Amino acid sequence: MFLRNISAHRSAIRNLSLIKNLQRNENTCRNSFGSWTPANASSFSPKRALVLTKLSRYEFEKLRHKNLDEAQLEDTLRKRGSDYNMLLYHHTLHKNCEAMVKNILEKKNIETKVVTRFDYNEANINWAEVIFTAGGDGTFLLGASKIHDPMKTIIGFNSDPTRSEGYLCLPKKYSNNIENAIDKLLKGKFRWLFRKRIRVTLIGDKIYDMPVELHDQQLSQLENRFLEITEERDEAPKSEKNTKSKRRVLPVKALNEVFIGEALSARVSYYELAVDGSERTKVKSSGLCVSTGTGSTSWTFNINKLTHQSVSDLMKLIQEETRLPIDYKDQRLIDRITAKFNDNLIFGPEVSLMGYTIRDSLSDGTLPVPGERKPRGFAKQLDIRSRCFDASLVIDGGLSYSFNDGTIAILDIVDDDALRTVVLNEP
Repeated sequence: MFLRNISAHRSAIRNLSLIKNLQRNENTCRNSFGSWTPANASSFSPKRALVLTKLSRYEFEKLRHKNLDEAQLEDTLRKRGSDYNMLLYHHTLHKNCEAMVKNILEKKNIETKVVTRFDYNEANINWAEVIFTAGGDGTFLLGASKIHDPMKTIIGFNSDPTRSEGYLCLPKKYSNNIENAIDKLLKGKFRWLFRKRIRVTLIGDKIYDMPVELHDQQLSQLENRFLEITEERDEAPKSEKNTKSKRRVLPVKALNEVFIGEALSARVSYYELAVDGSERTKVKSSGLCVSTGTGSTSWTFNINKLTHQSVSDLMKLIQEETRLPIDYKDQRLIDRITAKFNDNLIFGPEVSLMGYTIRDSLSDGTLPVPGERKPRGFAKQLDIRSRCFDASLVIDGGLSYSFNDGTIAILDIVDDDALRTVVLNEP
C-alpha cells in the first residue's frame, strides 16, 4: 500500500510537471500555425464582419408564447414568478451592446451583418473574415461550434457583464468601451490565442443518427444550433452504409468539454476506458467528463475542487493520525491550501492535453477499482467503449449524440482544430 501511494504521488508530480512544461512551451506562442507574437498581429484588417447575437431570455419567452400579445405575456410571466420588467431591462442592455458593436464596426468601414442563432450558417460564416459575438460564454460557444477554419478569428463581447462573467469574451471593461477594443484590434495591440479543442471520432453502427440540440428541447420549433443536418458531412458516406462498423469524425469540436454518461442521471454509467494507449479498464460511475484547458475553469473544475470544509477536515485527520503540529483551525492556512489545490486543476487553453474526470466511481467490493485510485488525470488520447443502455456523448453542454453499448469514442487534440481568438494588450 505504501509503495502504491508513493507511485501515485510520483505520477501526480509528473503530471503537474508535464502541464507546467507544456504551458511554458505554449507561452512561446509556437505551434503548427507558426509564431504568433504581437508583432504579427498588425495584419488584422477585416473588410467583412459577422456579429452573432444571443437569444435573450425575453426573446426566448416570446418564441415559447407566440400566440400571446405583450400584455398576456407579461401576465403569464408574472404568474410564473418571473420579473417581466427585469427581463425587458436586460434584453434592452443586450440589444444596445449589439447595436453598438455593429455601428462601431461600420464606422471603421467594415461591412457588417448581424445574425441570430437561426441564421448562423456556413454561408454567413464563409462570407465573414471575422466573427464577433454579442452575448456571454454560451453565445461564444455557439459561434465557435461552426468554425472549422483555423484562420477564422472569433472575438466575444459580454453584452450584460452585470449578470455573467463571460470568461471566453473580452474583459468586462470593454463591454462599455467597445470602440476602444476595436481600435486596439485594428492597431495590432493584441496577441493571438489558439484555444485547443477536442476532436471526437465515433466508431459503431448508429453514429450517423441525428444529434439532439439540448437547448432546443424547450422550444416548440426544431432548430439545430451546431449543425446543418442537410450538409454532406453529416450523412453517412455511401461506401460505409453496408459496413458492419463505421467510423466518423464529428463535425463539431469541443471547446470546453465532452461529457459521456447515461441520459438518466440516476442510472449508473458503464464503460471501458483506455488512457494514451493503455489497456481498457471497466468503469462504473456517474459519467466521464473530459475538458480542454479552456474548459478546465468550468464544469470539470467544479467537479474536482476542494471546499474549505474538506481541507479543514483532512488537516484535522492528518493531525490526529500523525500528531504533527498542524493547526487545522488556522483559516489563512486553510485558504492557502484550498487555493493551491484548486489552482492546480486549471491548465492553459493552448496546452495540447485533455483533463479527464471519472465522476463518482463505483466499486462492487471493499477494494478500490482503478477508477477510484486515479479518478482524474491528463491525457493526449482517450478511448472509450460504451456499455451503457441509453447514454449520450454531449459536446459543450449543447449537442448530444447517442452513445450506446458497443460504440467507441476516440477523443484527442489536433493542432489544426485550434480556435483562433485574441488577447488584447493591457498597459
